[in-house]
Amino acid sequence: MKAIVALGMTVFLSAEAIGQERYEIPDEAADTARQLVDTALDSDLAYEIVESLTTEVGPRLAGSEAEARARVWGRELGEALGFDRVVVEDFTMPFWDRGEMTITMTAPYEQALYGTALGGSGTGEFESEIVYFRTVEDLMEAADGSLEGRIAFIDGEIMVASQTGAGYGPANQRRRIGWQHAERAGAEALVVRSVGSDSHRFPHTGMMSSLDGEWADIPVIAVSNPDADHLRRLHNGGETIAMRINSTAGWHGDVTSGNVVLDLVGRENPEEIVLIGGHLDSWDLGTGAVDDGAGVAITVAAAQLIAQLPERPRRTIRVVMFGAEEVGLLGARAYAQQHAAEIADHVLATESDFGARSIWQLVSNVSEAGTPAIDEIGRIIAPLGIIRGGSDVPGGGPDIIPLAMQGVPTVRLNQNGSDYFDLHHTPDDTLDKIDPDELAQNVAAYAALVYLAAELDVDFRESTGDTASQ
Repeated sequence: MKAIVALGMTVFLSAEAIGQERYEIPDEAADTARQLVDTALDSDLAYEIVESLTTEVGPRLAGSEAEARARVWGRELGEALGFDRVVVEDFTMPFWDRGEMTITMTAPYEQALYGTALGGSGTGEFESEIVYFRTVEDLMEAADGSLEGRIAFIDGEIMVASQTGAGYGPANQRRRIGWQHAERAGAEALVVRSVGSDSHRFPHTGMMSSLDGEWADIPVIAVSNPDADHLRRLHNGGETIAMRINSTAGWHGDVTSGNVVLDLVGRENPEEIVLIGGHLDSWDLGTGAVDDGAGVAITVAAAQLIAQLPERPRRTIRVVMFGAEEVGLLGARAYAQQHAAEIADHVLATESDFGARSIWQLVSNVSEAGTPAIDEIGRIIAPLGIIRGGSDVPGGGPDIIPLAMQGVPTVRLNQNGSDYFDLHHTPDDTLDKIDPDELAQNVAAYAALVYLAAELDVDFRESTGDTASQ
C-alpha cells in the first residue's frame, strides 16, 4: 500500500485506489462475518473469560506455580468451549523471582520510596550515596569503576501518553541496558525512573536485557514517577541523597512452562493455520488483566463464536495462549521451534497484546495478492470505528515476531493505547480497568477478520517466502 502526505498527515491508499483490482468477498462469507460482528457486540464471553482468569488464577509470573495453574485453567477453558484440539506444549525456562524488597531514602532525611525489582535483578543489602544521571546515555559515559561503593540513579522523563505507545521504546532503554553500565562502573545498585506514563505512586516492573546471556549481579530497582520527581528536585537543590536497599531477587534454576494451544480444525485445508492469541503469563504486581488477560480473552472468545457457526471455516484457526512472554518471548520462541516443520503452513498470524481499549486501525504485512483481501476485510469492520492503515507494517504482536522472522504473514488490529502505559507492569493492572463494551468491540473485529482469513481462498504468503524482510 502506497502513501501520500498531505498537511503533515500520512494517508494510506487502498489497493483499489492505486490501480489494483478490488477483491470481492463472496456474499455468504461477508454476511457471516457481519453476523459474527453483531453477535460479538452482544456477547459478554470475553469479559467472563478475563474475569475468570484474573480472579481464579490471579497474577501469573512466568515459570511460577501460578503460571502452571493458568495452563490448567486454559486447557479446561478450551475443552469447555468445545475446541477440536486442546494441547499444552511444555518448554523449559530459567525462573526468576523478585523476592522481597525495600528501598528507603536515608538522606537528606528518611523517607520510604515506592519501588520494585526489575526482572533479572540481583540481590543485595546496603546503604550508600547515590550518583545522579539525567539519562541512560549519561550513565554510559561513566568511567569503569567510577561508581564503586555508590548507587546509580537514572532519571529520564515520564513517557508521553499516546494512542500508539510510541514513546515506550526510547524510554525503555534505561530499564533494558542501564544495569550493564552501572555494573561496569562498579555501582552497588541501580535505581531507575519507572517506564510509564502515569503520575501515580505505582512502580513499573519489566524485564531487563541480558548481556551475552548474563544477568545483573546487583539489585536493579524501578521507582514510581512521583518518587523519581522527588529525587530530581532534591538533586537540583544541591542535596546529597543516600538510600538503603534490601533486595532478595534472584534466579532459581530451570522450571517447566508451556503454551496452551486450542484448534478449530479447518473443513477443507486443516493443515493451513490462521494463528491468533495472547500471552498467558503476567507480571506479579497486579492481576494481569490488561497485560495480557484481555488478549487471551479476546482471541479465545472470537474463535469460540466462529466455532458456533454451522460449519468450520476452510482453514484451521489456532489460538495460542503463549507462556513466559514477559521474560523474553520464551513461549513464542518455543512455539516456533516446536512447529518448525509446519511454519510454511501458517498462512496468517496476529496477537492481541496492547490492552483492552477499542481497536482503531488495521495494518498488515501480507502478499501483494493478499492485500486487496485485507482491504476488503477492513471495509467490513470499518463500522466498528476501525480505519485501514499500512499494508507493509511488519509485526503482528510480540509473540508473533519469531514466526514473522520466518516469513509468516501478519496483520495487527491496533488498540487505543493512550492509557496503556499508565497500567503496564504495575499493581494497577486489574480487572476494573476493562470496559466490557470496548472488549466486545475487540472480539467483533477479531471474529470477522479471523473467520474471513480462514475462509477465503487467498494466499497471504509471498511467493518468495521473504515476507519478514519487507
